Amino acid sequence: MILRTSQRPLAQGKISLPVIGLITALMLGFLPWWLSLSPFVLSMLMQTVTYSIAVLGMVVVLGYTGQINLGQAAFFGLGAYSVALGTTVHGMGFWPALALGVLIAAIAGAVLGMTTLRLGGHYLAMITISFQQIFDLVAVNWIELTHGPDGIAGIGRPQLGNLVLTDDRAYLSLCFAMLIVLLIFVAWLPGTRWGRAMCSVRENELAADVVGVPTMRTKVGSFTLCAMLGAIGGGLYAAGFAYISPDNFNFSRAVEFLSMVLLGGAQSPIGGVIGTTLLILLPEWLKEMPKSLQFIKDIYLVIYGLAVILIMIFMPQGIWGLLRSRFRPTVIAPPAAAALSLGGESLGDDALLQLSGLSKHFGGLRAVDGLDMVVRRGTIHALIGPNGSGKTTTLNVASGLYRPTAGSIHIAGVDITSAAPHQRAAQGMGRTFQNIRLFPQLSVLENVIIGAQRAGNPTDRGEIALRARALAALDFVGLRDKFADQASLLPYGHQRLVEIARTLAGHPRLLLLDEPAAGLNQTEKSEMMQLLRRLRDQYGLTILLIDHDMRLVEGVSDVITVLNFGKKIAEGPPNEVLHDSAVIAAYLGDADALA
Repeated sequence: MILRTSQRPLAQGKISLPVIGLITALMLGFLPWWLSLSPFVLSMLMQTVTYSIAVLGMVVVLGYTGQINLGQAAFFGLGAYSVALGTTVHGMGFWPALALGVLIAAIAGAVLGMTTLRLGGHYLAMITISFQQIFDLVAVNWIELTHGPDGIAGIGRPQLGNLVLTDDRAYLSLCFAMLIVLLIFVAWLPGTRWGRAMCSVRENELAADVVGVPTMRTKVGSFTLCAMLGAIGGGLYAAGFAYISPDNFNFSRAVEFLSMVLLGGAQSPIGGVIGTTLLILLPEWLKEMPKSLQFIKDIYLVIYGLAVILIMIFMPQGIWGLLRSRFRPTVIAPPAAAALSLGGESLGDDALLQLSGLSKHFGGLRAVDGLDMVVRRGTIHALIGPNGSGKTTTLNVASGLYRPTAGSIHIAGVDITSAAPHQRAAQGMGRTFQNIRLFPQLSVLENVIIGAQRAGNPTDRGEIALRARALAALDFVGLRDKFADQASLLPYGHQRLVEIARTLAGHPRLLLLDEPAAGLNQTEKSEMMQLLRRLRDQYGLTILLIDHDMRLVEGVSDVITVLNFGKKIAEGPPNEVLHDSAVIAAYLGDADALA
């Protein structure tokens, strides 16, 4: 579970581990001023700090957004070469050269993200490896620009007013200060709209898109931020050591960055710093063992590699994840939430959702074949049929997960046939799934807040208002007391209700429910029936419902449409449709099924 004081207040008088970690980092930042350290120790600390900044970028892209990046050393190198060439060849100051490097890395990250992030998984890993290899080849072979294997020496350091930070201790303190600022920024991100969007993409990209998160924009943004942090670290590294060469930024360095973030804890910026520190200092510590343990010096790389592997196997959440699980803050129950306001559509004959000639073909299979259907405002419209009749495919096309082969889709007269799922959510379309799609590692409250922050929500979208809206939605489904629980640990029936609450928090005017009673016991089905009736009768919400439970369908529906082999075979009031001979033959099997 991601714990944040902005969403889960701590008991008074207690300090969270992240705060302790930041205070400790702040104290360490000024140690170089207080202690007389050897040049070797200063260089190790310089490497640790600058690498940590690059690893913070890995926390953003891998830990928060769940996207693989094996090209971070290339972005690290872009920042380093920009500072190196800017200060030695082009007569630029350190800060303009660093800013240029960050800009170049941001552009490269955005372009790489826009062209590759649609692939994801191992394809994304392969492309980032290729990008890293291309950077290596350019750094080595474009001698006129990069000076090739000889590298670049005499790199300038920054100036603060009239003070040039030529002293290693002074410069290291500046790097520590920048690390602390960036660490606080990355730690703050998950409590923002953008940060929650990142986490939702990591947890379930399909669900994130449907509840209104612009997933592609979110992934590209996180990849760009990752590249910028890498460039900042690289620029500071170049000035710190005053010399760089291509082997400082090769593929093995990218693997090190990945190992550092996984070792410390990918979802925590403090974990990233811990992992970086360990992987830099541990080999040196092993090499400096006393004479009685001389044999360790000969096999220190084996011990080092084995230790890293064991930690990753037995602590998959990283070192910080283990520490955080042992020091969970006390959670204060939220105040009573105001009643949920939905403001659904009033009853009328006009259509809220209209499907015209809708078809979806998968090769030679016509899953939906020329469907015409109108869902009128303020009604519950059921879509039923035997397995494989095209019901879920219809919902997937209506919500934008599939592009239709033919036909059109309108909501309140607006053509959304070509709109992306998050754009349909902005038009007031909410969706749940037959197989529950929550954000499992997030809390119940975080799940619902992500639904509330969708674009186009007519309620106030400030942080306090979003939290209040989410709590009201949880109160509506009876789960406010579960707000701090991890979503994946809830009973199945409660997970169904969280998914509905997440959709309601987005203030939908049209709710698409795909088998909401699936897997529920009879008591839970009765409660679901009452909930659906409340949504229609009290709030005028329009619902398109798929379910195989005919008692539920008959008990709540105003209109039923029946599909068979992708075609509509009947439509009308429940008492007529469910006793139609064609429907009984195609779906119910016999009339006693309703008894």
